[in-house]
Amino acid sequence: MGFDTAVFWGALTSAAFARGAALTLALAALAHAAAIVIAIPLAILLRRPGRRWRWPVVAYVGLFRAIPTLLLLLIVWNALPQVLPALREPWFTPFLAAFVALALNEAAYQVEINRAALAAVDEGQIAAGDALGLKRWQTFRLIVLPQAVRTALPPTVNEFITLLKLTSLASVISLQELMTVTQITVARTFQFAEHYAAALVYYLVMVFGLMALQARIERRFAWSARAPAASRRA
Repeated sequence: MGFDTAVFWGALTSAAFARGAALTLALAALAHAAAIVIAIPLAILLRRPGRRWRWPVVAYVGLFRAIPTLLLLLIVWNALPQVLPALREPWFTPFLAAFVALALNEAAYQVEINRAALAAVDEGQIAAGDALGLKRWQTFRLIVLPQAVRTALPPTVNEFITLLKLTSLASVISLQELMTVTQITVARTFQFAEHYAAALVYYLVMVFGLMALQARIERRFAWSARAPAASRRA
């Protein structure tokens, strides 16, 4: 049997694997972007006083962190169309179902990341904004948010890498992402090692590329954080 290098190289350079990898990356990017959009206002609500705002957010976070991602995918794709007839139409595709499920799931984790990042900003920074005569939204946009972003960036990129790998679960709803393409090819050829190795290379390239981007962004933020301190010492 052995390892057929020609088969491996053919899979690695095939249009099907490239399209599957591109779809995987697009799904992860869109779902994570939507999760951030959902999570930021929810994290802000968690910081506001009063239980009226907190309990719905706490319930959302607890619910979607408790549901396994695979189960959530199956609920959105298989169960919801039974309850909502509009989802039986052709517009509700496997990509859209995977996007909704992954975004809702990821937002629950991103809320906690954003909440912790906002809590890490010293209250004195907000008081300084008030002393300068800034309005609350100006203080948040100009003072709190930039510092919170720097704190939230590393765990956010880590969550994106995790989400990128979780997209492989969308194979159960027939989305033609990288893992589905790999499984279809393996089922047709029974050449497991070569095609799994090709898929592995694609995942490694995407993950290591994201890690390199994360390191570069973190260095830039670290430089901007150190610059004022260096100028004060000078």
